[in-house]
Amino acid sequence: MEPSSKMQQMEALEEKIEYSNEFDLRKPLERQLFVGEHIDCVRIQDYPNLAALSDHCYEFLSQLQRNDSGIQSAGRIAIQSLCAPQCGYGNLDWEMLSFIRCLKSFLRTSNAIAVLTFPAAVLPPSFSERWKHLADTLLSVSAIPDEDKDLAQLLSGYQDMVGFLNVHKVAQLNTQVPVILEARTFSLKLQRRRSLVLERLNQAPVDGSSRDSYETSGSCSGSSKSSPIDF
Repeated sequence: MEPSSKMQQMEALEEKIEYSNEFDLRKPLERQLFVGEHIDCVRIQDYPNLAALSDHCYEFLSQLQRNDSGIQSAGRIAIQSLCAPQCGYGNLDWEMLSFIRCLKSFLRTSNAIAVLTFPAAVLPPSFSERWKHLADTLLSVSAIPDEDKDLAQLLSGYQDMVGFLNVHKVAQLNTQVPVILEARTFSLKLQRRRSLVLERLNQAPVDGSSRDSYETSGSCSGSSKSSPIDF
């Protein structure tokens, strides 16, 4: 092989974009990551209705149908803030619910997953519960108030936290064995304002002055005289 051809191959490998799960939160993603092969970025506002958006999702997922030869490639669909006022579908509660059901049925026959985020406060309570019921995996993110002295005493590393991640439901497909998680609440932390870290929530140790009241309120044994029930 000629040296020139070797150099061309090395340069081609260097220019190739590899998958990475490390992102710098201080900078926007590079534009070339959005215009790569098999990547389609669209705006919900560009579709006249949810039926057109559903057809676009079906067209994308039809290329990733399941077969007996194994998983050759997997697709991912990410929809951000579907019911936000900017999307224009805020008053179409039943239409949005129908879209989610169709998307879920498309995913069952394809090698793909979909991540959908929505502000629960925007939806009516009844529709919010329906959306949650349709989800295979359900997560919620909540912010923590600044300078909360009670939480600062209760949680270790509170000064570095920016919010909480709660796990409400985990996917249980093709199984009857329940999933038992070691933890359902995680803390979100920023390291050097660059990396987002997910940690299992830890409770800070209680000092000696408040230990008696803490053990009395949390006691589940017969040693507590104030509790008439023994476990």
